[in-house]
Amino acid sequence: MSKFKVIENPIKGLLIVEPITHSEVCIPTMEQYSEQELSEVGIEGEFVYESRQKLARGILSGLHFQRENTQAKVVRVVSGAVLYVAVDLRPDSRDYGASWSVEVSAENQRIVYIPEQFAHGFLTLEKNTEIISDCNNPDNAKDVAGVIWHDAILTIDWEFERYDIDEKYLRVSDRDKRLPAFRSWTPSAIWK
Repeated sequence: MSKFKVIENPIKGLLIVEPITHSEVCIPTMEQYSEQELSEVGIEGEFVYESRQKLARGILSGLHFQRENTQAKVVRVVSGAVLYVAVDLRPDSRDYGASWSVEVSAENQRIVYIPEQFAHGFLTLEKNTEIISDCNNPDNAKDVAGVIWHDAILTIDWEFERYDIDEKYLRVSDRDKRLPAFRSWTPSAIWK
């Protein structure tokens, strides 16, 4: 019996899983990461690089992807919370251009698997939020590209009102402010 349950979403290949909690001798325990268990719900591959970020509330990062050394990622949050967003950029996908967002937090213990050829980003919802990303390829700053977070075609709902975050006080890096619009990428030209 798996220790994880899959949360349904409409984009094929994008997986959101939650550990199933159990108790032993009245002490709640939860398995954080099991390669074998994740494989049973469809998360496969060798993850060779891990990054950790500890961030303040109200930081918006993304939407990023690596063009040549594409990355699949397993993302989890060990303190705080984020709204994590993924956009399907697979050229032959029926979901090309579709996005999906999910709250990932230390409390809900969700794990997000983002396949290769997806753009991704997040909005931090709490102070002292720590995100861990396991990747199948190392980060390469020279290979990173992206789409502007407020793209008019993608119309991603960052849920600012729900999380009581004032958009005018968002912290977005200068690099992310200069990312191009979605329409500037054609499916055949995105990937090297």
